[in-house]
Amino acid sequence: MLAHYLTVKGLGLAELEINKSKFIAATHPAQTEPQALEVIAGIKKQHANATHNCSAYVIGLQEQLQKADDDGEPSATAGKPILEVIKKNELKNIVIVVTRYFGGIKLGSGGLIRAYGRAASAAIEAAGVIEKRLHSRLAIDIDYALLGSVENLLHAQHLSIEGKEFTDRVRLIALVPKGHEQPISLQLTELTAAQAAITVLGETYLRVNRSC
Repeated sequence: MLAHYLTVKGLGLAELEINKSKFIAATHPAQTEPQALEVIAGIKKQHANATHNCSAYVIGLQEQLQKADDDGEPSATAGKPILEVIKKNELKNIVIVVTRYFGGIKLGSGGLIRAYGRAASAAIEAAGVIEKRLHSRLAIDIDYALLGSVENLLHAQHLSIEGKEFTDRVRLIALVPKGHEQPISLQLTELTAAQAAITVLGETYLRVNRSC
């Protein structure tokens, strides 16, 4: 699995007017192809009277699915430039739809490519780009008396606590950056005098703050 990847934070909308044509761009995160297709279908329904609803998406951390649709525009003048903007920004699990209401002035192939690319870029900027990093889900089973000190350690290391379970003991689910499991486990073992039972449950991606 990838150590990290970039995607959009959420819905991003942008509207541009170019030579009297109105371009409305929408970007959404999409984890699967059915989700991307659902977004496209919804926007086509919303803008059923538009001249074109062109789209592109990249699904999968290895970019396994890459699709572009010109929706009636000249070949490679709409879907492809949208897709190229996605790839240029190194984004994954994202779908972009650019709706065009024709204003009566033809843009030509070069003009269309620039317009759709510009609209896609504006939608990405509106949505905001986030980074997600691979984390291990660490189960930490401890006695109740150790809960406060273990939580303090996790907070001091800036680790997220996904959940807590209370039975005869307490189980904390901590999210630890991939590759940092061993040093965190050693700290927990030392803190609890080896009374903590630590188990790796699996992996997940967690949003992190990007460095400027």
